[in-house]
Amino acid sequence: MTAAHGQPTRSVLACGEVRTCLLPSLQALDGRAAAQLLRLRADEYVRISERPTMYALSPQALTGVDCRLPTANGTKVRGVGTVVSRAALTEGRLLQSTAYFSVPAAGPDLRRPWGQYLVRPGLVEPFGRLPRQAAAEGALRGAERGELDLGMIAEGLLAQLRRHALLDRRVPFKSSPTRLRWVAHRIPAGERASLANFTLAEGGLRTMELRLPQDVPVAAAAGLCEDLALHDWLLTTVQHMLDNSRIGAIDGPSVVEALHPVVVHLLHLWMPRAHVDPALGHLWDVLEQKPGFSRQWENLSRRIRDRLALQAVAMPNQALSTR
Repeated sequence: MTAAHGQPTRSVLACGEVRTCLLPSLQALDGRAAAQLLRLRADEYVRISERPTMYALSPQALTGVDCRLPTANGTKVRGVGTVVSRAALTEGRLLQSTAYFSVPAAGPDLRRPWGQYLVRPGLVEPFGRLPRQAAAEGALRGAERGELDLGMIAEGLLAQLRRHALLDRRVPFKSSPTRLRWVAHRIPAGERASLANFTLAEGGLRTMELRLPQDVPVAAAAGLCEDLALHDWLLTTVQHMLDNSRIGAIDGPSVVEALHPVVVHLLHLWMPRAHVDPALGHLWDVLEQKPGFSRQWENLSRRIRDRLALQAVAMPNQALSTR
């Protein structure tokens, strides 16, 4: 990003929010249909990756903003600029929308013409100095009335995509969406990115705080957070499906019926880091230690496979007993 006079604009903070949900379509979309769904702009193409999973990423869309920034201590800071939003579809089944922006340590006291903000996409300038820590805490807390609401922007994009004519608005199983709010504190170029905090809150909300080197694009941080949000959604959804299926209390074909959506639609999607920038891939190592994402997933997968194996053994005996 560069300022209007040609000098680089250095951000000190980046904020974002990711929404993750099941695509409202009975059938998963193929690559061509995914490209149609995510074509947010006529002048840019959707990026499609077939390996190791089918992954589609939309072009960036910009939303102009002129409002107060969220702050934890009530400090009123006006911000003007543009917020980047984008959407992703994994295996034609899991839909995500993301909104994010960067903010410098200080901005001008006078509002610039809109053209000068548009040439720096994803940058929101404060009027005067930014209370960095209060702004970071405010972003994780969430916007209040009159403040810049990234969740509303991400949700608006998600709602737009859900109404697309390609979708039949039917789902193969019930699930709930999740939200991930994140902030990235900018650190000097060349330093190693680190994960400062990850929390699970009520109502499908997660928060994450990380430290991001200046030479790593904010879009890369958004990609990491999308990857984390996707795998957290998988864990949360499969756990809820197991809890609600009464696996230990039911038997026979009911077991297979209850577990069928997990096996057909979800088990093969677990692939952390598949689309994460190499500069940030090591942050998954922290999440694998605590809370131990992959260990939790392996435990859930083992429970499902063991229960199906027991049912497969029991079914011939049940058939013989009915003769």
